[in-house]
Amino acid sequence: MLEEVERWLDQRSWSTADRPLDRLVAAKAGRGLTVSVVLPALDEEETVGDIVAAIRRELMLTVPLVDELVVIDSGSKDRTAQVATAAGARVVHRDAILPRIPAVPGKGEVLWRSLLVTSGDIVCFIDADLKEFSASFVSGIVGPLLTEPDVHFVKAMYDRPLGTESDLLASGKTPSQGGRVTELVARPLLNLHWPQLAGFVQPLGGEYAVRRSLLEQLPFPVGYGVELGLLVDSLHMVGLDALAQVDVGVRRHRHQDGQALGRMAATIYRTAHLRLSRGPLVRPVLTQFERGENGLGFVPRTHTVDTQERPPMREIDEYAARRAA
Repeated sequence: MLEEVERWLDQRSWSTADRPLDRLVAAKAGRGLTVSVVLPALDEEETVGDIVAAIRRELMLTVPLVDELVVIDSGSKDRTAQVATAAGARVVHRDAILPRIPAVPGKGEVLWRSLLVTSGDIVCFIDADLKEFSASFVSGIVGPLLTEPDVHFVKAMYDRPLGTESDLLASGKTPSQGGRVTELVARPLLNLHWPQLAGFVQPLGGEYAVRRSLLEQLPFPVGYGVELGLLVDSLHMVGLDALAQVDVGVRRHRHQDGQALGRMAATIYRTAHLRLSRGPLVRPVLTQFERGENGLGFVPRTHTVDTQERPPMREIDEYAARRAA
């Protein structure tokens, strides 16, 4: 590991316990900052309500840390929107934001569009599939942005178990066995090509907080490459010392099957490849195999790898007009 990264780990890695809520509220008021929390959601009716309720109860009603709580519905077919609304979030459908640019499927697309319907100086992204959610996820990663003026981007770090606590005890596995795409794809890519980012424990984690002034300058990969893309581009934009991470404990969520992870891995590799070469991939597709009917033979299934990125939001006329109003 680079000596610079070792120093960064000592100076830019914290725990949620390092900044009590009263200190954060005082810092927020003293600097006149506002905080928006965004949950990108697609068919998350089982978990989104509990997350919204916890944030409202603990960070909006008990203490005034969060000013705005928005769920961006990415085309859910279940009751995600109704559940989130009942829990107290403002729900906006992806397609209702910037309708002159047709929306495409993908997490990054939703995060990009969320900048147009939020106003906070700090934007905090939280995945909507988290189980046993704690509001300290939000306060933990927002904290350094309120107390450290030279920090611009903060990621959560956590253990990511593959099973329940009882499953882990029975199997003897350590808690941090999740994050397969991180360990097999993202971490090797970062260590080899962007070694300054080797100190991030969860580079692909969906929980992070960023100053709007930085976010609006960054391009957004439309799919699952968005986390890696934003992290790499932020490094180039503001430098390593403006990035940080906070230990929030344990993250439990729904896990993807192996083939879905393969498609995510291809998208993330493509995002890295674009940043290394700034040129197009020769053939941006991924072929996977499934058993045929009655278990006979294997059938190829070819999927398109996300190759589209949205421009920095400050280049969008509607966003510029909204910020000027």
